[in-house]
Amino acid sequence: MRKAGEDVLRSSRIRALETGRGIRIGDFAVRYALVVVIVWIGCLKFTAYESQGVFTHASNSPLLAWGYHLLDVRQFSRALGIVEIAIAALIAIKPIWPKVSAFGSVGAIGMFLTILSFLITDPGVWQKGYGFPALSASPGQFLIKDAVLLGAAIWTLSDAFLAVRRDQKGSSAGSTTEYERARATL
Repeated sequence: MRKAGEDVLRSSRIRALETGRGIRIGDFAVRYALVVVIVWIGCLKFTAYESQGVFTHASNSPLLAWGYHLLDVRQFSRALGIVEIAIAALIAIKPIWPKVSAFGSVGAIGMFLTILSFLITDPGVWQKGYGFPALSASPGQFLIKDAVLLGAAIWTLSDAFLAVRRDQKGSSAGSTTEYERARATL
């Protein structure tokens, strides 16, 4: 007698996910979900409420606080928004220009590492009365999700490097390239 989940696991759709097609779907989903998130957050930087939210975190950061000596709260937020939208655009162009896309991924890695540094510099990250590892709802839990986004950005960088290497070596019909072998090990 079969278990309830066996039929689902044997379905053709699930089997397709085990193949290169499934990997390509995952690749596309990770890359463009990251792009959507970065663009969305970048666009929000042009709103007054997000400008204040950025100020709350960035003004406590030694990596970003200096910006408020050069620009006011809204201008600084807008500048960050422009940078974020540019980073997302660069990540998105990987199918056309993987070498340039790698720069977007590096920018995203830097951005998410900076945001994760707020876990150290922001007051109120740890739940009062509990301390580490109990994150407060805000800003602690709000900030920690950037660890996943950092992982996605690292993956997009690796994927861009593999595509550049594939393009440099070229591939002939029917041959297995280093890119394909690297992807097969995932």
